[in-house]
Amino acid sequence: MKDNSSSAALAENRRQLKFITQNLEATYGVPRNDSHDDPLDELIATILSQSTSNINSHRAFASLKARFPDWELARQGRLSSIAAAIKSGGLANVKSVVIKNLLNEILARHGNLDLSFLKTSPIGEARDFLLSLKGVGPKTAACVLLFSCKLPVFPMDTHIFRILRRVGLLPEKISDEVAHQRIEMLIPPKKHYSLHINLITHGRRICHPRNPKCAQCPLIEYCNFGQTMV
Repeated sequence: MKDNSSSAALAENRRQLKFITQNLEATYGVPRNDSHDDPLDELIATILSQSTSNINSHRAFASLKARFPDWELARQGRLSSIAAAIKSGGLANVKSVVIKNLLNEILARHGNLDLSFLKTSPIGEARDFLLSLKGVGPKTAACVLLFSCKLPVFPMDTHIFRILRRVGLLPEKISDEVAHQRIEMLIPPKKHYSLHINLITHGRRICHPRNPKCAQCPLIEYCNFGQTMV
């Protein structure tokens, strides 16, 4: 038997996220995904972006590529050399192990270090492959598939979790995996990249963890939290 109440709630959540998407685009514009990054480049770059700023992670990635122009060279390189190259990104000793292990695992399982097959694989298969790699979680896998492969998936970061909880689309306690699945079901077609970028922009400019600027928020009419603040 069809659960009409669940179906109605799902439809309402989709309408809400559609309005949110439209309002964010009206406020911040419609971002375009012009990334030409190779999937493996994106995977390593996303690993380096964890627990650090964009500036530091970009600097670490550029340094790593300068030291190892080819990923096979990095795979064969010493952990200490990898760690030294990515020092500016923080947690270099930890991330160097993750990167080296990833490269070895990909070669062992796939036969080479070319992940371009992900671009034409079914989304489920591509995601499962990435998630099966040690050190790769839902957000990292989604970043590779959205940015590099341009597939309709949705990475969730701290800004996005905060905003979607405040507007009532996510509960306070939910796993990363379930949150990714739930929100991907709601996003308007072809709006995954736009919504991802604009929600992060909104979190940085308006919807701060502390002292959010609710009076200036273009989402105030859809936000449970915001309605209590004005």
